[in-house]
Amino acid sequence: MNRRIAMMEENRIKLIGAARKAFGRKGYAAASMDDLTADVGLTRGALYNIFGDKRGLLAAVVHQIDTEMAARAKQIGACAGDDWSGLLAEGAAYIEMSLDPEVQRIVLLDGPAVLGDPSRWPSQSNCLQVTQAKVEQLIAEGMLKPVDAEAAARLLSSMAFNAALWIAASDDPKGVLPKAIEVFQALATGLLAKPS
Repeated sequence: MNRRIAMMEENRIKLIGAARKAFGRKGYAAASMDDLTADVGLTRGALYNIFGDKRGLLAAVVHQIDTEMAARAKQIGACAGDDWSGLLAEGAAYIEMSLDPEVQRIVLLDGPAVLGDPSRWPSQSNCLQVTQAKVEQLIAEGMLKPVDAEAAARLLSSMAFNAALWIAASDDPKGVLPKAIEVFQALATGLLAKPS
């Protein structure tokens, strides 16, 4: 039994890796399930058994990339000096990651088109919980206005995600990036109890 579970996990990792390459290179619609499975020596049956369908495989790939993005943003935020600066730095880092072609195509373009509302993705829910905890802490410290922490966290998260979407869909992503970060930070600053 343990060998079977280990084999399924190994196949899951292989399929996610192959799909990540194919979705990043060709896009979700153009990536063939037969090519995905053949690239790692598996059958369509293995894909269906593990992920249900191609959409389930995309959800797993999006989750993996989005989780990596959140971890990277958190790491950048931790170096910012204080909790408020860290929160702004995390949002800006997430927005900046939209310049990565893999992030653009898989998470920002194909993800919402195929998987629907990003606020319902497990990876986005995790980010939201972390952001809400930070907002609650900053409110308790008197740094932020005593607003509803969930609402503030949802709006901060959606601002960063929508800025990233705008950049990904833009004809000039590098030109849009500084504008998006500047306005994200300006709007977020409205939450400060004593704006600087």
